[in-house]
Amino acid sequence: MGARVPPRTDSPMRVSRFLTPLVALLLALAVAPGAEAQDRRLYNQDELAELLYGQQDDLDRLPEVTYRYYVLDHPTGNSVFARTRLYREAGGGDVEVGKDRLDMVEFFNRVRVGDLAIGDTLVMPSHLGLDHRAYAPFPRVYPGAADLGKLFVIHKGVQAWAAYEEGRLLRWGLVNTGKESTPTPAGRFNFNWKELERISSESPPGEEWLMRYVFNFHNERGIHIHQYQMPTGEPASHGCVRLILADARWIYDWADPWVTTNGRGAKGGQIRQQGTMVLVLGEGEEPKDGPPQRFLYTPDGPRLRVVDLPADPWSVPPGSDQQRAWDRRRS
Repeated sequence: MGARVPPRTDSPMRVSRFLTPLVALLLALAVAPGAEAQDRRLYNQDELAELLYGQQDDLDRLPEVTYRYYVLDHPTGNSVFARTRLYREAGGGDVEVGKDRLDMVEFFNRVRVGDLAIGDTLVMPSHLGLDHRAYAPFPRVYPGAADLGKLFVIHKGVQAWAAYEEGRLLRWGLVNTGKESTPTPAGRFNFNWKELERISSESPPGEEWLMRYVFNFHNERGIHIHQYQMPTGEPASHGCVRLILADARWIYDWADPWVTTNGRGAKGGQIRQQGTMVLVLGEGEEPKDGPPQRFLYTPDGPRLRVVDLPADPWSVPPGSDQQRAWDRRRS
């Protein structure tokens, strides 16, 4: 029995009882204790970091990745044989290698391959085992940022972030931005002060929500990026931007804070120099019910949705009084 023709794109794809529509990125799921996490699935932050950053290649040598529909099938109708066929194909003939290399497929499809049944449809990348930037929802090169030493982008629509140096994608990862009732403000900002640890001002009575590797980018409203537990894709915070530990730590060391009369990266004082530019994009594109749509489904195959960045980062309207004041000085 050969591979089936994918269904029409105006109707849901056939998926098993284990799958939601194939629209989000996820590696490992775990249900964490606690009132806020009850009945919610969270990213396994260590495993996600291992998958995303375990392989590093030359950006210029990364091949273009395309995607196709893969329907789990086998002439016998046996799902075990069908999964073995998938492992063998992914591993270039080696089943064990294929099992290791299918982590990225699980990541794209939010499912364990071991749970698949006959007829389940996967989004399959043309290349496995590449540097994580090969699968980024951001352009690998951003000409508009070529004259900027560093640029940090948060996109609320795809619930992801990107770091650029001189217009070249250095790293990207996943975020949880503010939920609908407490949205993350959009616009152009700069990184300000930072702290290794901070107790959230939104902590309920009798609890302390500990945020780690805190980096502020909206001083007037106290909006930061920081490490915290992360539901699997949807906006979830009180306005700040949640990151996995590996990302929060990396950005904390990579990005430049402001310089004030109180010191570099310190609170208070008169601002002498702005920190790394931060763009918060995707206003109004936030996913409403679950993880973001990461693929467009067409008769020719799924296509990764890649963020359309503004031609000029400076064209993004300033998002705070601090930015507006510095814009006047710049002009």
